[in-house]
This record gives sequence, structure tokens and C-alpha cells, in this order.
Amino acid sequence: MTQSPTSIPANLSNESQSNTCRYDENDWIFTVIPVYILIISVLGIILNVFVLMVFWLHKKACTVAEIYLSNLAAADLFLVSMLPFWAVSLSERLNWPFGGPLCKLVPFSISMNGYCSIYILVLVSIDRYLTLVHPLTHERMRSPFCAKLACVVVWAVCFLLNVPVLIYREVEHYPEQNVSRCFLSYSDQTDKVVSILNVILNFVIPILIISFCTLKIIQALRNRLRESFSTQGKKHKATTLILAVLLAFLICWVPFHVFKILDLLSRYNIVGGCEFRLGWFQQIFIFLAFFNSVLNPILYVCVGRNFRRKAKETFSQMSSNRKSTFSLVSTRTNLSRSVKTENATS
Repeated sequence: MTQSPTSIPANLSNESQSNTCRYDENDWIFTVIPVYILIISVLGIILNVFVLMVFWLHKKACTVAEIYLSNLAAADLFLVSMLPFWAVSLSERLNWPFGGPLCKLVPFSISMNGYCSIYILVLVSIDRYLTLVHPLTHERMRSPFCAKLACVVVWAVCFLLNVPVLIYREVEHYPEQNVSRCFLSYSDQTDKVVSILNVILNFVIPILIISFCTLKIIQALRNRLRESFSTQGKKHKATTLILAVLLAFLICWVPFHVFKILDLLSRYNIVGGCEFRLGWFQQIFIFLAFFNSVLNPILYVCVGRNFRRKAKETFSQMSSNRKSTFSLVSTRTNLSRSVKTENATS
């Protein structure tokens, strides 16, 4: 059995483990974390649905940055809608009672969120970089059509990268313990290769791109700090929100990737340490990383002035539409009553 963010560590049942690496059956991870995940799920569903409603129902079309942020909200919504299943599995000490299809879909949603989120943030970073560093040279590349096309490409590529999760995830029943486990069925050697590719594709390459773009963005903001044009002000407001979202993602996800790299180095005997402990640190930090799906909508409201304005306009528009619909229905009802009254008296 191979290790992953949503499966029990590979050496859990290894009797040769030392006492310092032995599994504690009464670990708090099975009592506290399920409650935490359920709270994250409820808040994440409510907040990300709210974000998507604002972006989709507003009378004005989304800007390029809003197209990316709405796709980020969709990825977060996909994740948090699957998390309750994992919370139940954790509360039952990693027993998987939901069968094979959900054993594939739930880990797939977590992996898809990790890939889609970071590559959508790569698109966001490149967009802000082009906006502030090369505002005229690459203006055509910053059209809403190109942004939508880029998001489609990201979703398609991330889906292809996560096809192995759908293929190799299986449920195996252990009669002696009367439990079922959801795990990846390929060999340890294959797992090491996949882990290396995952670290490179899902962490090293996107982080390098994001870091380069962010440094250039900060330099450009410093150079234009004294400018007071309204267009520049709007760009700076959007950039502030983007930088806040980037920082939140790094804080939430980097610890998980760091321990994933340490675990991989430990499995190749490059660094010392207890594989079991590193595996459980991955478990803990992946659960903490889920909070990013709740934090993003909060940042939109707290930092994004344009988003707050759009939210007010969207819900005032919905309220006026309800009032007009209610008024129209009332008028039709009164007319029908008056016609009936006239017919009865004639």
C-alpha cells in the first residue's frame, strides 16, 4: 500500500517499527480532525457558492482576474464538497465504508484541488505580471477569451495528471480487523517515481513561476507608488487582492509540500528521520491546507473592494428582481380577480 494525503501511511502496520514511530491507536487525529474537516466543509461550501454567485450573477462580465478567481472558487468548492466523506472515514479510524467509486473520487478531488489551485494562481501571477510590468506589449493576451481558454487548458491538464488516482485507487477489506482501506494499488517503486513527478509538477515549477512574477510585481508596484491615476488605482487594488490570495496559498500549502519532500528524501535514505512521523506530518498539514478553501472567499470580502461592490450590486439586483416579480404576480392576481368579479356581476 502506498502513501498519499488521503490514505493511512504505508508503514502503519509494520511490526518492526521502533516505539518512537509506532502508531498510537488513541491518536487525537481521529477525534479532533473529523470535526475540523466538517466545519471546513460547511463554511467552504457556503462561502465559495457565495463567491460564484457574485461573479456569475453580476450584470457586468467578469474581468480577467475575476475569471481566474471564480475558477479558483470552483476548485475549492469541488474539494470541500468531498471532504465530509473523508471526515467520516477518519472518525472510523480510516475505515472506508463508501465503496470503490467514492474511494476514487474523494482523493481525486483533493489532488485536483491541489493542482488546479496552484496552476490557476500561476495564471493569476502571470496576468498581474503582464498588467504591471508589460502593460502594452502583451495586452492581447489579457483578454477574457484567453483567460477562459487558459482555465480550460489548466482543468484539462490537471485532470490528465490525476487520472492515475482514478485508475489505481482501490478498496481492500481486512477481515481480521473488520475494516476496509482506500489506498493506491501501485508498487512502492512506482509510488516514488509518481511522488517525484508530483513534487516537481505540483510544487517546484509553479512556485518558481509564482515567485518570479511576484518579485517583478512588487518591484513594479514600488516604482509606481507615487502614481495616482484612477486606472493605476484599480490595478493596484486588484493586485493587492491577488498578492493576499497568493500569500494565503503559500502559508497553507507549503508546509505540506515541505514534509512531502522530506518524506521522499527519507525513503531514498538521503536524509535521516522516521518515515512514519513524516507521513503523519503530511496528514496533519494536508488537513490544515484545506483551510485555504475557506480563507480565499474571506480574503475576497476583506481585501477586495471591487468584490464587495459587486456583491452589494448583485444582491440588490436580486432583491429588486424579486420585488418586481412579486409586484407583477400581484398585479396579475388583482386583474384576474377583477375580471372574475365583473363576469359574476354581469
